[in-house]
Amino acid sequence: MLSAFTRAFKTPDLRKKLLFTLGIIVLFRLGSQIPTPGVSYEAVQMCKDEAKSGQSGLFDLVNMFSGGALMQITIFALGIMPYITASIILQLLVVVIPRLEALKKEGQAGQAKITQYTRYLTIALAVLQATGLVAAARSGTLFSGCSVAAQVVPDGSMFVVISMVIVMTSGTALIMWLGELITDRGIGNGMSMLMFVSIAAGFPGALWAIKIQGDLADGWIEFGTVIVCGLAMVGLVVFVEQAQRRIPVQYAKRMIGRRSYGGTSTYIPLKVNQAGVIPVIFASSLLYIPALVVQFSDSQAGWADWVRNNLQAQDAPLYVLTYFLLIVFFAFFYVAISFNPEEVADNMKKYGGFIPGIRAGRPTAEYLSYVLNRITWPGAIYLGLIALVPTVALIAFNAQGEFPFGGTSILIIVGVGLETVRQIESQLQQRNYEGFLR
Repeated sequence: MLSAFTRAFKTPDLRKKLLFTLGIIVLFRLGSQIPTPGVSYEAVQMCKDEAKSGQSGLFDLVNMFSGGALMQITIFALGIMPYITASIILQLLVVVIPRLEALKKEGQAGQAKITQYTRYLTIALAVLQATGLVAAARSGTLFSGCSVAAQVVPDGSMFVVISMVIVMTSGTALIMWLGELITDRGIGNGMSMLMFVSIAAGFPGALWAIKIQGDLADGWIEFGTVIVCGLAMVGLVVFVEQAQRRIPVQYAKRMIGRRSYGGTSTYIPLKVNQAGVIPVIFASSLLYIPALVVQFSDSQAGWADWVRNNLQAQDAPLYVLTYFLLIVFFAFFYVAISFNPEEVADNMKKYGGFIPGIRAGRPTAEYLSYVLNRITWPGAIYLGLIALVPTVALIAFNAQGEFPFGGTSILIIVGVGLETVRQIESQLQQRNYEGFLR
């Protein structure tokens, strides 16, 4: 691995791409530390020191994707969460709206149009999320249990509120631009890389918090146990993410003039975790809706107490069961809309391809559906168990706050890391090919 990095920096073109990516990452992290105008930096730091364990679960997901910038109310407080949400919504709408489906089939021009729609939707969602964040900061909801929570935004005038919303929305647009720059001129997918950096930035603080809260050997035993468990989880996730079922496909020979075409053998790779991390994000977002209603209603009714005790407390049995079942459901749902066996079977039949032992057309589609359903079950259960690791770990260690090796964070970090390494290796092979004779 070290030799690969050495060769990467020795290659001029690849070195420029790596340094450019690192420069964008530095700018991204600097923006995550600059407070939004109108926010009292001293009050924010006091609230962070007083109520680190009192953060609302409503904002945990956004705070993780922003690298902790949300709870500091910086110019990059929203992070890339609006873009992620917009991308997921557009993926779902492509299946529902015929116009978007036609654009997707047009190739690069249609994909560019869908990307433009994603940008517009990202800005709209950023305005909504920034407005909600400013309202939560003004009302003291963002820092529950803090004695100076009401002083986080000392001036609550309309001009200051609008300015904060504009600055945070502009920060989201700037993040989106930086991500596209990495995609065009750097290494890897820009948005995925910024997501990777945001999550990894919270690891040192979360690990040190577990060490401070530990009781055995000044917390070093808990710290070491968490590190070992984290490494084991990374190994498990890498193993499962790389696992796939390869369905062989044979293409018949065709004679065109005096030349024969086709006759090649290939395969269709069906991953065990075909849906990726999206079911976890869907399930988390859906579970936040009832808690969000209670949070902003300030209701003391019996239904509000029931929601707090059963759907907001992460150690509640009903919350754990509901979270697991939602992940399994969304895993099947997303696989169903992202992989169409009938479309794959029609394309194979059009180009003369067939699965050995299976007739082309409808029998091929039924066979692909059968295999996909059998593979999705272990993938969905694996996602549900990985996502519940933070809850089980925090209960086991009797700790508070955020467990660093959470299911969502590990899945994203491993996926982005593997993809980035693949791209670096492929570019190294292109530039360092030695042939058969040295």
